[in-house]
Amino acid sequence: MMAPLARRLSSAERIVCFSGAGLSAESGIPTFRDGAGDGLWSRFDPMELASPGGFQKDPELVASWYQWRRRQLLQARPNPAHEALAGSRVCCVTQNVDNLLERAGVPQDRIIHLHGRIDHDRCNGRCGHHQPMDTGLLETDVALQSCPRCGDHLRPAVVWFGESLPEAALMEADRLCRETEVLIVVGTSGVVWPAAGFIELASGSGAHVININPEPGPMDEHCDVNLRGSAARLLPRLLADSG
Repeated sequence: MMAPLARRLSSAERIVCFSGAGLSAESGIPTFRDGAGDGLWSRFDPMELASPGGFQKDPELVASWYQWRRRQLLQARPNPAHEALAGSRVCCVTQNVDNLLERAGVPQDRIIHLHGRIDHDRCNGRCGHHQPMDTGLLETDVALQSCPRCGDHLRPAVVWFGESLPEAALMEADRLCRETEVLIVVGTSGVVWPAAGFIELASGSGAHVININPEPGPMDEHCDVNLRGSAARLLPRLLADSG
């Protein structure tokens, strides 16, 4: 099956990879909705740790939780799926907030982070300050920081429950999915909206949709091909001869 798919990819001028947590799972980054009960939201309350209300209620708790996740990220390494994307010409639209695509070598102008980036902070107020995370603080017990511009709390530059996706990223992802000839869907449940709508959008616009996921999911019916297996194993094989 891989040979005809690789030929299709080789002949396509525009290819987009739409990824979720499954892309980074084999790098040691926990998923959120793991069916075996190991997902983050089976162990933690998202409304306490990933919502504006939760941060307002206990900013120190939320900051400490994200400090733990950032320490995990520093220990993680890009896996073969990230590296395969770095060695290709594929544009990446991702729901992931990690920086493993960047660390694998995918150029920044080929990555759209729909849900923000956990390795950056922004002001929780209105001054607009934005900065890379201070990795030195991860070696300390200091989790909650103040904005250097206005003094309000800093928070991770990610999209929390109840918040809108960044408009510029949303519009660019919409354009790419409308124009792509092949959409490779990797490691996403297909239940998060509006991001999940990009799969239907690409399919409805005539794209050939290839889905890589270990388990069946609700979006399978919108895909032309469903490959069962891990991203780290299947994506390098799929992209190896795509040009």
